[in-house]
Amino acid sequence: MRVDEYLKHDAVGLAELIREGQVSADEVLTAAITRSEQVDPHLNTTVLSMHAEARRLVKEGRSGPLAGVPFLLKDLFQDYAGFPTSAGNRAMRRVPATRHSEVVRRWLEAGLVPFAKTNVPEFGAKAVTEPREFGPTRNPWNTAHTPGGSSGGSAAAVAAGVVPGASANDGGGSIRIPAACCGLVGLKPGRGRVPFGPNWGEPMHGASVNGAVTRTVRDTAALLDAVAGPEAVSPYPIAPPERPYTEEVGRDPGRLRIGFTDRSPLGTRVHPEAVRAVRDAAALLEGLGHDVEEAEPDIDGRALTEDFVTLWYGSMAALVDGIKADTGCSDDAFEPDTLMLAAMGRARTAADYVRGNERWNNHVRALVEFHSRYDLLLTPTIAGPPVTVGRLDPPAWLRSAERLLVRTRTERVVTATDLVTKEVMNNLTATPFTLMANLTGVPAISLPLHHTASGLPLGVQFVAPAAGEGLLLRLAGQVEQAHPWADRRPGGVPFPGSTARG
Repeated sequence: MRVDEYLKHDAVGLAELIREGQVSADEVLTAAITRSEQVDPHLNTTVLSMHAEARRLVKEGRSGPLAGVPFLLKDLFQDYAGFPTSAGNRAMRRVPATRHSEVVRRWLEAGLVPFAKTNVPEFGAKAVTEPREFGPTRNPWNTAHTPGGSSGGSAAAVAAGVVPGASANDGGGSIRIPAACCGLVGLKPGRGRVPFGPNWGEPMHGASVNGAVTRTVRDTAALLDAVAGPEAVSPYPIAPPERPYTEEVGRDPGRLRIGFTDRSPLGTRVHPEAVRAVRDAAALLEGLGHDVEEAEPDIDGRALTEDFVTLWYGSMAALVDGIKADTGCSDDAFEPDTLMLAAMGRARTAADYVRGNERWNNHVRALVEFHSRYDLLLTPTIAGPPVTVGRLDPPAWLRSAERLLVRTRTERVVTATDLVTKEVMNNLTATPFTLMANLTGVPAISLPLHHTASGLPLGVQFVAPAAGEGLLLRLAGQVEQAHPWADRRPGGVPFPGSTARG
């Protein structure tokens, strides 16, 4: 299979070709690896080769609904036995996993063929993908810009045609933000819908979930069908969907009540392009027969964000301390930003952590009240076009604060946290719309409905009630049919046989 032929198909289409014998799984894998080698010098999407293992899987024979389709694993929380999950960290780069994560095992059961792991910011803690250990991943639409994070390596690879879909996860927007930056479909499943075990139960109290980024809605549905459902270590049962998610695509969503807002939950500036993206999406939805009006949940966005980062700080402290204990590594194995966040977590008390987590219920109730009046919430996915690589690097004063924080455990840490928190909140003004769905545990999807005047993608987000993945896929399928996007090709990397830009 030539690369130009490979690029024409999504995952469902490739699986059908393989199943019908029109092409072999080995030929498809060769095309995927060739495409990766073509674009990675420009983009830096992958950090760990698994080519020999992928060849072994293909030779062994694949079965399942996506048998033989090439795939990429995100290098964070998605273990493949015998290979390290570095999470963008120097110390973890040398630690091979002893068993598959459940989500990886299910993707393998579906017949997918992982052949590499994708780049991530250290421990997925940023909305850009620029780890010190592996270097930055770049956006295939314009390589001066970020593909977002933390699933930036996966998103850049999918947008560049390396694979039709790649694994991702989302603890604060890490599926939806890269999807928005790279012109992709990015569904964050609801809390408990997709397994995270066996090594983890519910990271960040269920705010963090596994998923994928894709070019088509039907691929998103197929990948969700492959992995959805409880596992042995799931802390509570979750009701199964009414029907397979693939059957939702193409199904009439009915006439929906949709509230939309282009105001930042933090009260900060939203770029005119993001405002236009939402307004144009609202007009498209009205044209499809939906009832659309301006409305937003009665949630204090700054309080919600502060409650989220309290848990985030504590999680980073526990993660860093655990890795030090397990590997014997020193502070030199971590990026300064990571050590700063961990120090912030240690500066807070257990009571601070518990009180912050208990306040999450207030935000859940407010969103439930909104969804009693509206089927969906429409917002920008991000507050403006993808930033340039390096744009969110900490300023010099914060670097000095970082050095102070990692050298001391005295009251100076607590004093410094006010300044550091202000800088963290400042960075979150670029991505203020995604945290709510993580904290409340509901599903949300980013769809590639807008490109800026300079040609950069800028997605819009739909937020559903609990267990609303099917509703999101029904609407997404309808919108995709009315406003197709899958054939748009980014102009920042070469495509065989084409000079067209997206």
